[in-house]
Amino acid sequence: MSAIKPSHNSAATWGIWLGLLGVLIFSLTLPMTRLATGTVADPQLSGLFIAMGRAAVAGLLSVALLKVQKAPLPARSDWPMLGATALGAVFGFPLFTSIAMRHVEAVHASVMLGVLPLSTAALGAWAYKQRPSVGFWVCASLGSALVMAFALRRSGSTGLSLHWADVLLLAAMGWAALAYVTGAKLSGRLPAEQVICWALVISLPVTLPASLWAWPEITIRMSAWMGFAYVALFSMWIGFFAWYRGLAWGGTVRVSQLQLLQPLLSMMISVPLLGESLDLGTLGFCLAIMMVVIVGKRMPIHDLALTAGSHIRKP
Repeated sequence: MSAIKPSHNSAATWGIWLGLLGVLIFSLTLPMTRLATGTVADPQLSGLFIAMGRAAVAGLLSVALLKVQKAPLPARSDWPMLGATALGAVFGFPLFTSIAMRHVEAVHASVMLGVLPLSTAALGAWAYKQRPSVGFWVCASLGSALVMAFALRRSGSTGLSLHWADVLLLAAMGWAALAYVTGAKLSGRLPAEQVICWALVISLPVTLPASLWAWPEITIRMSAWMGFAYVALFSMWIGFFAWYRGLAWGGTVRVSQLQLLQPLLSMMISVPLLGESLDLGTLGFCLAIMMVVIVGKRMPIHDLALTAGSHIRKP
């Protein structure tokens, strides 16, 4: 299942499309987590079980996939970054969001994570020794500002005070950025699917017993189990196959800007799934952010690691 990397221009194009596929898969994560965890008034699966259980299920699937592929052990130099990927993708982001989602609506959580593209781009630029242009950062900042403005607009009178669940969501953003950048770097040396698989496998000694310990003692609705199944199979596993390869082929800084679409996609999914509202103002913000993403993709990114002049990666 190891993919052969196409030519540079073709890889950049494929990277954008794979990144978009990953964003579409991840867009259902918060609504499905909300479905799985329930509300304070109607609790279902606990945040700890969802976070550890989804990683345990995906980890066991990863053991099987790596065995089928006869995948060799990663090089010794890769293990620190695999550990960092596991900290962000397996523990930090899932645990913080799963706990927070019982206390906030999916729409609110989606916009709180709207600044994730800027965090990923900033960390990615540092990790890859890249220097995005001023125009790129203006677009990234504007897109993030639009998302945060939408959050304030939707929050109403209570949104101006930071709830503890919002703190968890902001922390989750940082962990996700770490996982995206380290996973993307590893995807340059390992097949994309093996990056997340190894991160999940090395986490199994923690995630498997923790999920069994947190197994629910109450009757859980089938819809909650369906939400859990989605985040275990797609959000924790398959989505990373596309996302990491997209980041590696298309460039972490550029592909990460597609995440600006994720909050709006999550909101639109939340309407039929969770019965949350969607008004004309929301659609207006969606179109504005999409335009910022389109413009941002066209801004140059200078690769400082290359000599022989200032190399500019074309979109």
